[in-house]
This record gives sequence, structure tokens and C-alpha cells, in this order.
Amino acid sequence: MTVTINGSAGVTTNSGAVYDSLQRGTAVSASGTSVDFTSIPSWVRRITVMLSGVSLSGTSNYVFQIGAGSIANTGYLSGAASVSTTTSSTTNGSNAVTTYIVTGGYTSTAASVASGHAIFTNISGNTWVATGILYVDGAGRMAYFGGNITLSGTLDRVRITTINGTDTFDAGTINIIYE
Repeated sequence: MTVTINGSAGVTTNSGAVYDSLQRGTAVSASGTSVDFTSIPSWVRRITVMLSGVSLSGTSNYVFQIGAGSIANTGYLSGAASVSTTTSSTTNGSNAVTTYIVTGGYTSTAASVASGHAIFTNISGNTWVATGILYVDGAGRMAYFGGNITLSGTLDRVRITTINGTDTFDAGTINIIYE
């Protein structure tokens, strides 16, 4: 294999594929019932979803979903737990969630504001593993979560939404970095 380094353009292999180190998406103001990032290049092997000051109109928890051609609504294996910012105990754990990467393990309020990230890494083929952490101000919790899913094809989209699917985003910024 021949590899050519093209400065800021990235690395080009003899097959013509271009691999850039980090690519940042376009930051969006969080609004609506979900935020989607689509047209993710087929060469991507890791995606970091970043939330800054994100708030909801209601009390649902945030969830992450990925997809190949459409969002996958089944096939996940995920769990979450949270730790109070004032105590060291873990409470409200969630496990064996199959419809999304859950971030729960805490009780949110409409005044809660979340900041943090979720990282999706391609382990092999179309199998992706996820880890993440959110600080949820107002709920006074650090939420830790992880999981995996095998997609039916090449990942090309990421969604941030809520468990109930009806609460709307009313503040904050969401973006992705992919590599």
C-alpha cells in the first residue's frame, strides 16, 4: 500500500481513499424531538457526539441511536448508571436496553442541562461499541453509559433523541467529530 500525506487534506492511499485525522461536523442548535447527523463517510471508524448546555422541554432522558440508511431501532445492548454529584453512591441503573444507547440512570427535570459526549467506535465489520458520560445539571448527576450494536450495513448516521420521543430540545449545541 502506498500512503501519501497531503498536509491538511489528510492521507491518501493507493486505492484513492482519503483519510483525514479529525473532521468536525456543523454544530447545530438543539431543537425538535431529535437531532440527526447524516451523510457520515463510509471510512469513518470513530464518532464523538458532543453536547453542550443541552436542555429538554420535559423530563425524559437522552438516548443515542446510529444507523445504516435509516436509524436502527432494535439490536442495541446498552446500560447506564449515574452517580450523584453530592454522594458517591450509584443509583437508578439501567441495563439490557435494546432500542437505543441509554444515558439514563437519573431522573431529569425540564430545567436540567446536559453536557458531555458519547463515543461510537467500530470494532469490526458493522459492529459498533459506545461509551459516554454526561453531566446533567439540575439532576445533579453524572451519567455513565455504554453498549453495542451490529448494523445491517455501513454506518452513515447518528441521532440524539429522548426515551419518550416527544420531549423537545429547547437549548444547547450538539456536534460530532468523526475520524
